[in-house]
Amino acid sequence: MSLNIVVIGAGEVGFNLAKSLSKEDHDITVIDVSSDRCDRVKNAIDAKVIEGSGSSQRTLQKIDMQNVDYLLALTKIDEVNFVSSYLAHALGAKKIICRLRNTEYSHKTAVITPGNFNIDHVVFPEKAAQREIESLIRQTSAVEIEEFREGKITLVGINLEQSSPLIGRTVEQIKIANPYIPHQLCVIYRHDESFIPHQNTIYKKNDFVYFLGKSEDINKIQQMSGRPAIKVNNVMILGAGKVGRLLAKSLQTDYNVRIVEKDSDKAKKYSEKLIDTLMLIGDGLNTDFLESENIADVDCFIAATESEETNILASLIVKHYGVKQVILHINTTSYLKSVRRIGVDSVLSKNISAVNEVIKIIKSDQQSMPVWRFDEIDIESIEIKVSKDSKYINKKYAISDIPENISLGAIIRNGSIHIPDQHIEILPDDELLLFSKAKNIEKAESLFT
Repeated sequence: MSLNIVVIGAGEVGFNLAKSLSKEDHDITVIDVSSDRCDRVKNAIDAKVIEGSGSSQRTLQKIDMQNVDYLLALTKIDEVNFVSSYLAHALGAKKIICRLRNTEYSHKTAVITPGNFNIDHVVFPEKAAQREIESLIRQTSAVEIEEFREGKITLVGINLEQSSPLIGRTVEQIKIANPYIPHQLCVIYRHDESFIPHQNTIYKKNDFVYFLGKSEDINKIQQMSGRPAIKVNNVMILGAGKVGRLLAKSLQTDYNVRIVEKDSDKAKKYSEKLIDTLMLIGDGLNTDFLESENIADVDCFIAATESEETNILASLIVKHYGVKQVILHINTTSYLKSVRRIGVDSVLSKNISAVNEVIKIIKSDQQSMPVWRFDEIDIESIEIKVSKDSKYINKKYAISDIPENISLGAIIRNGSIHIPDQHIEILPDDELLLFSKAKNIEKAESLFT
């Protein structure tokens, strides 16, 4: 279904979101005050571009807002996004999704709330990144974590290093050799391309492999891959910015958390608010300082300053000292592919986290079924309930008849979770968790609904 979508703000979030949505034949209009950002959109995306302020009624009246399905207010300035949202709703936009940076607007005691501006959904990029980083810390050795079904099912991404026992063996061989570790290999990311594997796919060095399993089996899956989870006690966060502070606040009751902040005024300001976190004033690129803080004893290091160069260099330095888990945060999404190759354990961006959240909201609204978008690896997942009148049931298909470009991750039957093998039978009213490229999602729906 083609949607009419207006994106206000062509920064990293707006640009990447417009780029992703434009691949699905939606009508996209992008508004930005910067001529350079407008030119970037024109050169890369099939979209209508308007140079102007998204908080200007005159600018928004250039669009037939009553025919707009989604207005996405995604600038870096909360106040602009509030005004844009309010105007768009008044002019007739059907649904409003707004990006906010200040989490105070979500507090119960907030005087001003998104509801005052007729906003349907709010996305906090820093909070999205914090949740993603925290899940990686709590499930170490993974490069990516996503939970489904209230945390009962987990998708775990693992980087296969030289020592992995999977390398050189096929998917089928690994399943046969590990009958008591139910798992499904859903996606492989190799040489900057993702694909759905099949039974004869061979695991290779430096593959990023994405396994689905019951959450209680994830540790076994990691061990099977040669990347067992490590016990984390000592956490060091570089940068007392928004992401770093949110992380420290969430982690400080369970771990020994230290924040390294170069700006002494900033460090003193936030140290009072993070009672159980040790705030250190220092340079995360200074090896003498790191050694004085026993960097070799740190279990997990998160580079989360606003400077990507600092984050990248610091990650390389602490990896050299033997830190077990290194998580690198970047802002410029175009760096993701390159930075993945430098040897850190996980790379993520708050901007991509925000993009994925917005796409999930839109797709779930439209398809009346849960949809997840993994933009970094160009894969989507969807939950589908099997209809008794579906092609799969009527033609009495078997698991082997599912197209190879669709991966069946799990079957939920009467509340019970089954990780499928080649012999399991799919029944009417089963709920399926499927993974595929976006272009194949409709094919999956037509097969099972």
